[in-house]
Amino acid sequence: MPFASRLKAALRSPLTPLWAVLALLPFGRSAEAAVLVCMLGTLLLFVRHPRALGEHAGARLLLWLWGAYVAAALLSTLDAVAPAKSWGATAGFLRFAPFGLYACYAVRRVARLHALYFAVAALVAFWIADAWAQALTGWSLGGHAEAQRVSGIFGAGNLKLGQTLAVLAPFALWAARERYGRVGLGLGFLLLLGPILLSGSRASWLSYALVAVAFAWRETRAPLRFAAWCGAALAVGALAVGVAWRESPRFDARMDRTLLLLQGGEDAANAALAGRLDIWRTALRMSAAHPLNGVGVRGFRYAYPQYAPAGDHFLTAEACGAGEGACHAHQLVLEVLSETGGVGLLLWLAGAWAAVVAWRRATPVARERAWPASVALAVAVFPLNTHLAFYSAWWGLVFWWLLAVWCAALYVLDGVAPADGARA
Repeated sequence: MPFASRLKAALRSPLTPLWAVLALLPFGRSAEAAVLVCMLGTLLLFVRHPRALGEHAGARLLLWLWGAYVAAALLSTLDAVAPAKSWGATAGFLRFAPFGLYACYAVRRVARLHALYFAVAALVAFWIADAWAQALTGWSLGGHAEAQRVSGIFGAGNLKLGQTLAVLAPFALWAARERYGRVGLGLGFLLLLGPILLSGSRASWLSYALVAVAFAWRETRAPLRFAAWCGAALAVGALAVGVAWRESPRFDARMDRTLLLLQGGEDAANAALAGRLDIWRTALRMSAAHPLNGVGVRGFRYAYPQYAPAGDHFLTAEACGAGEGACHAHQLVLEVLSETGGVGLLLWLAGAWAAVVAWRRATPVARERAWPASVALAVAVFPLNTHLAFYSAWWGLVFWWLLAVWCAALYVLDGVAPADGARA
């Protein structure tokens, strides 16, 4: 099916609300409107077909994963440092269950799954074009570029372009490979590389490198060819870094900070990491003081002044607000450990184990169908990186979108007409 036909199919089907969640991400909380449509769709489905849950293994897997996520949050509220914030956030997490179920039932056939992949790829391509326009002219649909970064359609006040592009890159690269072969894959890699580098997000650089490694292995499946592909990608990446370093003042400023790591010493490393070492030490102190269930989800900023040392940079600078400190732990494991404690971390590990078991039990065909979503999800939760807050409203929604599509992709029906419940 031609690309235009696939895109039209995605936008004129039950996939529209799922696609709209991503399309509305740059515009604040407006993405919640699309989530609400998904929730209403799930409600209507179960009103008409109460036994629909028993017919979909992906939906049941999603509920198990959602249970681990929400149980960790719920237990953390029992003695939270900011009870109203933690209870409110936990209540908001309830929406992810019907939202995820909608994805499982809306994406029930291979044709719909591929249509969704192509629709996401088209959205990413639009964001890339806008980011390139900003890199070349200083302006985009999101306004003027931030001083040190290209922000694209997200705007200078919402610096999430790089990490969002890196996490969604597998869908764009998969679509380019499907449509134009290896030439398309290479071109897609280059077009994504520029905006991700110029976004100035070191986390997105590492995430995109992981995506490139995953696709290189998929294309080669042999150690020597894999090494050759990785070497070629590394050479292209080094060339792109050199050009950006020479031509872009924004990238030059970002690299100057990054290169402080080479000076050695704790102070230089902390400066290069934008104070992350201070945040991580404080997160560990919180975890030690609240080892069972943490300080409560979204309570990190409220507990920060109590556990940070005197004169901490984030207490004197306006990070989240004067005197509040850092907003979150900026690292997945430390976020879970500090906000939900050891019990919360065990629940997350149990959820990860359930996901790995489901992946291993799936057929090779099912794994191939779920490839883009699998890579995106793996990159998003890769623990040796810095992260946005997984218990926040914004990144939490992106995380659950990926998880829902992954559960759906792993169990789609191949060439079988959906049940009445799915059509509903």
